[in-house]
Amino acid sequence: MPFPNPPHKHISVQEALRKMEHYCAYQDRCHKEVIDKLKGMRMIPQAIDTIMAHLIQENYLNEERFAKSFARGKFNIKKWGKNRIVNELKARQISRFNIKSALKEIDEEDYRVTLDELAKKRWAQLQETNIQKKKKKTADYLLYRGWESHLVYEKLMELVNQDKP
Repeated sequence: MPFPNPPHKHISVQEALRKMEHYCAYQDRCHKEVIDKLKGMRMIPQAIDTIMAHLIQENYLNEERFAKSFARGKFNIKKWGKNRIVNELKARQISRFNIKSALKEIDEEDYRVTLDELAKKRWAQLQETNIQKKKKKTADYLLYRGWESHLVYEKLMELVNQDKP
């Protein structure tokens, strides 16, 4: 009869190191993700420290590179605003310096154009006849995606004025 909960297979530091090299080579990772993964593998703190030092030394792990690619990706692919990107990086315990550096990856002109496109698309999608409700729904949509409130409200005024006959 099989065990209801099979015992956990113990993994050597070398095996864990190889797995983490592949994990980090596949995609940029932050320190927190790697540490969480190692804890999930039931590695002891000394082993985690050894593996982390190796990954950093061999350039598998680089928080600045991670922050920059994260910011670029979330902006270009998911159309997130800077507030959402900053909050997500903070949740991953990225330093303030690296967050600032990551935000420089986003071109200001592209940022404005993307906000304009997103706002116009959302505005056009809404079938709402009450202008206040339409403004609120559009603002909520943009704010949830992390766009700065002053930019959102500027854009809403522009959209409302375009709709006036």
